[in-house]
Amino acid sequence: MTTAPAEPAFLAIDGLNKTYPSREGNIAALKHVNLEIGSTEFVSLVGPSGCGKSTLLRCVAGLEQKTSGAIVLSGQLVTAPPENMGIVFQRDVLLDWYTVLENILLPARIRGLSRRTLTPKAEHLLDLIGLTGFAHRFPWELSGGMRQRVAICRALLLEPSLLLMDEPFGALDAMTRDELNLELQRLWLDNAKTVLFVTHSISEAVFLSDRIVVMSRSPGRIIDTITVDLPRPRSLSIRETPEFGRYVAHIRGIFESFGLLRGSHVRA
Repeated sequence: MTTAPAEPAFLAIDGLNKTYPSREGNIAALKHVNLEIGSTEFVSLVGPSGCGKSTLLRCVAGLEQKTSGAIVLSGQLVTAPPENMGIVFQRDVLLDWYTVLENILLPARIRGLSRRTLTPKAEHLLDLIGLTGFAHRFPWELSGGMRQRVAICRALLLEPSLLLMDEPFGALDAMTRDELNLELQRLWLDNAKTVLFVTHSISEAVFLSDRIVVMSRSPGRIIDTITVDLPRPRSLSIRETPEFGRYVAHIRGIFESFGLLRGSHVRA
């Protein structure tokens, strides 16, 4: 009996290396990174500060040029920002002189698409993320959490199949962060996307992810990958369960075994 060939990964990173020049010689940021991510999978990257998580994300986004190796998205080699990608940064990067609606429609403006056609979609996203009635407000009138909601709407406007998120909730207070974790999970469950999510919080990674990729201190490389087998949708109360605690303890133990947790700015 023949076995059907496995489907190619939606996102495949093969032998990725990234170095930066300096006066003292090249500095390795990423070393031999290999990772495959399936369609609609939620994968988080965790690791100490400076381990190359954001660099890896920016390489996948086509915003950083790799030194060697390959990144393939939907069968296409990534050499520039892919059209089927949305990205959310730690800072919301909203334009304060544009209204909330105008900020969300910015990708349409950049690509020369019909704003009139996409306005109902933008307004629907605002409804989904809990910002009904804020379309004509300005970013400076919003809280930090509300601004990040707008940034998420902007990233989702053109219905990307890949959503990249670089520590999007890191600057928020704990309660707002919890609320946005729930909102992100709901959006992901309702609108199947592949998500690559960078975080310093182990518990946030466990709460959100299908798999967690653990990276070493610079030069960044993958030292372990953990599959999170917890039921969805997940409520915040799942963080109090023994199963959740075991995942957090396991990942913390990986860092401790490599001497990575002390002073690494990785949070449980």
